[in-house]
Amino acid sequence: MSETSFTTPLVGRREDLARLGDVLARARGGEAAAVLVAGDAGVGKTRLLDEVAGRAAAAGMTVLTGHCVDLGDVGLPYLPFTEILGLLAGDERFAPVLSAHPVVDRLLGSGTDAARDAGGRLRLFEGMAGLLADLADTAPLLLVLEDLHWADQSSRDLLRFLLSRGVLQRPAGGAPTHRLAVLASYRADDLHRRHPLRPLLAELVRLPAVERLELRPLADPDVTRLVRSLQDRPLPDATVRRIVERAEGNAFYAEELLAATDPAAGGVPSGLADVLLIRVEQLSETAQQVLRTAAVAGRRVEHDLLRDAVGLPEDELESALREAIGRQLLVSSGGDTYAFRHALAREAVYADLLPGERARLHGAFARLLTDRGRHAESAAERAHHYRESHDLPEALTACLEAADHAQRVGAPAEELRHLETALDLWASVRPEARPSGDGVDRVTLTLRASAAAAHAGESHRAVSLTRAALASTGEDTDSELAARVRYTLAGNLMSVDSLTAAYAYSSEALAMIPAEPPSRTWVWAAATHVLAARHIGENGTALRVARQALRVAERLRVTDAQADLLISLAILENGSRRGVRGQERLKEARELARRAGNAPVEMRALFNLAVGCFEAGDLEGCLPWVTEGLDRARRAGLQSSPYPLEMRYLRLLVLYTLGRWDECARAAAEEAVLPAAGGYTVGPALYVALARGDLGAVERARRLLEGPFDWMATLVAGIALTEAAVLRGEPEAAVERTRATTDALTDDAGHRPDLTVRLAALALSAVADAAMELRAAGGAAHRWKDTADELVELARESALRGGDGTPQGPEGMAWLARAEAEWLRAVSGPDAAAWEKAVAAFGYGDVYELARGRARFAEALLLAERREEAADQAREARAVAERLGTAPLLERIDGLIRRGRLAGPAPAGERPSPLTAREQDVLRLLARGRSNRQIGEELFISGKTASVHVSNILAKLGAAGRTEAVAIAYRQGLIAPEPTASG
Repeated sequence: MSETSFTTPLVGRREDLARLGDVLARARGGEAAAVLVAGDAGVGKTRLLDEVAGRAAAAGMTVLTGHCVDLGDVGLPYLPFTEILGLLAGDERFAPVLSAHPVVDRLLGSGTDAARDAGGRLRLFEGMAGLLADLADTAPLLLVLEDLHWADQSSRDLLRFLLSRGVLQRPAGGAPTHRLAVLASYRADDLHRRHPLRPLLAELVRLPAVERLELRPLADPDVTRLVRSLQDRPLPDATVRRIVERAEGNAFYAEELLAATDPAAGGVPSGLADVLLIRVEQLSETAQQVLRTAAVAGRRVEHDLLRDAVGLPEDELESALREAIGRQLLVSSGGDTYAFRHALAREAVYADLLPGERARLHGAFARLLTDRGRHAESAAERAHHYRESHDLPEALTACLEAADHAQRVGAPAEELRHLETALDLWASVRPEARPSGDGVDRVTLTLRASAAAAHAGESHRAVSLTRAALASTGEDTDSELAARVRYTLAGNLMSVDSLTAAYAYSSEALAMIPAEPPSRTWVWAAATHVLAARHIGENGTALRVARQALRVAERLRVTDAQADLLISLAILENGSRRGVRGQERLKEARELARRAGNAPVEMRALFNLAVGCFEAGDLEGCLPWVTEGLDRARRAGLQSSPYPLEMRYLRLLVLYTLGRWDECARAAAEEAVLPAAGGYTVGPALYVALARGDLGAVERARRLLEGPFDWMATLVAGIALTEAAVLRGEPEAAVERTRATTDALTDDAGHRPDLTVRLAALALSAVADAAMELRAAGGAAHRWKDTADELVELARESALRGGDGTPQGPEGMAWLARAEAEWLRAVSGPDAAAWEKAVAAFGYGDVYELARGRARFAEALLLAERREEAADQAREARAVAERLGTAPLLERIDGLIRRGRLAGPAPAGERPSPLTAREQDVLRLLARGRSNRQIGEELFISGKTASVHVSNILAKLGAAGRTEAVAIAYRQGLIAPEPTASG
């Protein structure tokens, strides 16, 4: 009966929901319990409780919610309980129960009268306990009390009675307690040492039926999902990243920062700042001074550093710190260090400083840190303080030290940030005041920044920076540096699929340096040119340059370039990377790159080893290489660079193909925060969702096409959106999506992607369905023949002449077999021999496609009057479909079994259902509270058709309404209750 309604999605509370769901399940079984839900303001307590309350109501529980309100010193006695009684009094269903407990009715008139004397107070408490017990005996009851930190004394006393002596106590003789759960929330950060709720909490948590749940801040990936889900339009990665950093897991803060006009520009939204500063202004002037100084230091500050900066006697400093800690603005974080409890409180205090005061304090901290020594670990901190105190030469020097440190510890995003800051400062610092040394010039620093951007997954930023480096070169630029700029630009352009331009720049780079005398720069220019040439189909050029460059790399002992060239040759020569010779070369390359310490090249080798296994149909053999590659990326801090992103996708694709769908979905949900360019990595989880009938995946797939062109994102969206069109029975849309995706992914030389065969086969299945329907209705099925012919030719060309001009591996040939079978189905009808071939082809390990093929094979066998074989194929396909949870396929197979009467007699003792399989599906959705329209959307039928199914269900079960039908179905075992908590 709570009226709270949220549109904000609930993210990242899987374990908390599961724990509270278990409490509700136990309460419905007669085991009363209470949970005290603690968490900082804005962390998501109310949202979690609203979700739990909604699930409780859906499970048939009565839900009552009361709120405590901050009224300062003027408290209203029993306020949350009065609110609950008001809800009960306004619902005639509860009139008999209320009338049986007239004593609590006094709260609705005057709470003060109800508690005038001790005897009356006890009767009131016992009356409330009796009322709740009677309600719980009528139907399982969930009582939600929010914001206990604001509860008045009378409400705290009543809660103590209810939990310690009232409805949670177990009656004598070991009988079950009432079917009741109590969830009460409070703000942990508001509980100073003298807060009146503290002793009550200490008392309650000792009770056997009471437990405590502390809501931790959300993980960064969850905050990222929250922020993106709250915005209709795509947000820049930098904006999202900044909001996530500042919100620190607090959902309310994230929403407020997102709602601000320019959340990425810095500063705290004014309304939020006012709320945060109220608590600061309650401190003494000395404590405020300490807090302001600490705010300049940053989120954390050491005691000695703070003491030297604030300039207070030790006793005054300690007194001020004790006050700030007591008010929970600062916390002692160990090691003689203090930290703000939340970063936004620090930002609010910092923003309140006067400009001169701010610069003076930054200067003080910069000098103090420098006096301690120029340690690499403090470089970023020194750079920040020097810049904010307007000492730009020192800031530039410290920025470069910080970039060096970030590079050494494998933090490319931080390295990029420091280098970009240094480049911003460069023009503002006089030449004689700039740091000197090798590689400390504008072009080299810009080139280095582009490399950091590429490693951080910021591909388009890497291109922009390399173009800036190219613009800074001139006639006096060293030729080797000029060549480095061009081949680096070529490499970055390939990562954003600008292949013709990449080849032009790699050609320029190679032409700028002579092959003799041999040089390291020439080798890398050549290695890049090999990649660019292969991407535009110049395989002859690629092979010639690769062999020449490999000899030079071996002579110069440039082992990482040697490894990179071996990888290219493994792909170009001897039947590609899936062959034995190719795999041997890739393993040799991996060892060379590892010895050279070149993580990007090592990851390239591991990625190609994994892909080679996948292309050869060795799915299980693919996973160890992926695992090793992702582990190497993690250790190098390169998780967001291109090859690890593709390995993430490949890992999920293998899990999807092997039929380990739940594992695939979990792995996708647990993925680390990735740049927008890495959104495609969860593509196989979209395939799972679609196969299970979740059309919400369509919108997620469409979002992949927003922003700059991304080859892999276009591939994933193409598969998902073609599959969705097939599921919806929209052949025109499936064909159009296949054409659009193939055109978008075809390279400048006209080579179509290997994926073309899969897209063509999927589109053919929709075309065949349409042709079969026309044929069955006596229509002109031949109207689809031209389209079917076009698609099967597309599939043949793609599978028989893959990207390297040779036939594709087992996966591609399996899709070709399916395309051929679907083509025959479209032009003449199901052909058993063609489907038998397709089923055998997918036997390499694609579980879902094997099941789909078996279903089609069963259909063809049935038409050929080979009933026993058809029944075997249908039975095997159905078992897999049921295990995978793919409702659309299961429905199709069950329809085939019913129409063909392929099912054997029901097992002895098993009661047959009066409902059809489709009606069973509708009934399951009815039990989840779905409307006719929602049922239609989930089952790919119209709302009108759903309404007809609902009417049939009511008639067959003899029910007067939807709720009664569900209750009858539960009693008869036609459907099983679903768990009430999920992640």
